[in-house]
Amino acid sequence: MTAIGDRVDMIRGVRVAGPGREHLIDDGPVDLVISDGRIADIAPTGALPARGAVLDGEGTWAVPGLWDNHVHTVQWALAAERVALGDVASAAEAAARMGDAAPLPDGRRVGSGFRDALWGDRPSLDLLDASTGAVPTYLINADVHSVWLNSAALVREGFRAIDGVLREEGAFEISRRLNAVDPAHGDRAVRAAGERAAARGVTGLVDFDMAWNADAWPRRIAQGFAAHRVEFAVYPFDLDRAIASGLCTGDLHENEDAPDAGRGLIRVGPLKIITDGSLGTRTAACSHSYPGDPHNFGMLTVPSDELVDLLLRATGAGLGVAVHAIGDRATTSALDAFTVTGASGSIEHAQLVRHADLARFGRLGVTASVQPQHALDDRDIVGRHWAGQTAIGYPLASLRDAGAALRFGSDAPVAPLDPWQAISAAVTRTDDDRDAWHPEERLSIDEALAASVRTQLRPGEPADVVLCGADPRADESALHDMPVVATLLAGRVTHSR
Repeated sequence: MTAIGDRVDMIRGVRVAGPGREHLIDDGPVDLVISDGRIADIAPTGALPARGAVLDGEGTWAVPGLWDNHVHTVQWALAAERVALGDVASAAEAAARMGDAAPLPDGRRVGSGFRDALWGDRPSLDLLDASTGAVPTYLINADVHSVWLNSAALVREGFRAIDGVLREEGAFEISRRLNAVDPAHGDRAVRAAGERAAARGVTGLVDFDMAWNADAWPRRIAQGFAAHRVEFAVYPFDLDRAIASGLCTGDLHENEDAPDAGRGLIRVGPLKIITDGSLGTRTAACSHSYPGDPHNFGMLTVPSDELVDLLLRATGAGLGVAVHAIGDRATTSALDAFTVTGASGSIEHAQLVRHADLARFGRLGVTASVQPQHALDDRDIVGRHWAGQTAIGYPLASLRDAGAALRFGSDAPVAPLDPWQAISAAVTRTDDDRDAWHPEERLSIDEALAASVRTQLRPGEPADVVLCGADPRADESALHDMPVVATLLAGRVTHSR
């Protein structure tokens, strides 16, 4: 029996189901020998004598540790404390639910996850004030690109909005303020969320919190955080500080006195640049206007020349880039900037891509960092608001065929931080009783797994291992709720059922 934190020297009796299986002679059970946090050997079960601490795999299926390549960590962690609004069907229902909610200890009511793009009514200041009164109340859109506030909240924050809705930079500023809780509070929430992620097989994530994460993560490690690896991003408002601090993408970032369990877990990630809005807020920069609003083509929040300058500065300083681009105009602008600058990195989301731009991902070596669950969450919104667009919506197979490297994420808290949900969405393109949505964009299970990991199960690789209670390659219907029996990070147990 193993416990959280135990070091394992051998995993006995597992079948390799993910990347690395192609190097084995057959599909028979094997033993994984672990040394210094890495896989030292793989042999048929029983061929090698047991050594050290042995974890009996009991016939489970092993895949490499899973990554979520797009997470807003503190906002995701704090969502557990906020009023869930993902199921509300109208502005009136959302306002009523917030009116019934208990305030947080700081005196504010905060809800998150509403999707107003299909509501029959619209958010308004009068409606929210009538339900919530004098208690400052905030409702965060699922896409985080808009926030609905009552009058008390607007006064408290020093903003004005006729309908109570702040969009884009105003919404981001409100989210930054709501997420700026006491560090001890935030760190506890992040630690608990990390444990939940490990229970779904997560061994790494890319943190896109809009904060100075270079101080936060070493602090969390010093306090005992050891659930998964982290690559943390910086934003343009902190670019000068990042350059002055010598941050370079890929570098280890830890204190000399970091606990052993936390060593080697934190690395510098990319510069994150948000260049357009979102579909849910109807601000993603598109070639065709939004229905009923002929002058609304979304917005490019970073002009092309400014984007080129940011990429040049980041590249010169040793920082990769992660460019948020949802609409097709934004994706084209981002690819143009990669072409001009020679920068390396990713386009985040790529939810609407022109046919002519597909091949540019592969030619430029730009990673398509996508969130497969968004396609399913947005399929009805697409039918209403993007029906007239001529670019490809939520491409996966099209990007693959064009030679693009794919990486999966959740955009948590926009979608649940669960790589198995993302894998299922990519493979099945449905999560209800409807037929697959655009089945031509489906990926195989092997392709979806490859987009969800950073390593393989083979000698020399990190011993980041997930033991699954079912064969991921046998039944695509079981992917969404895949049972995770154990998760190991560098040979250390982070989850055990």
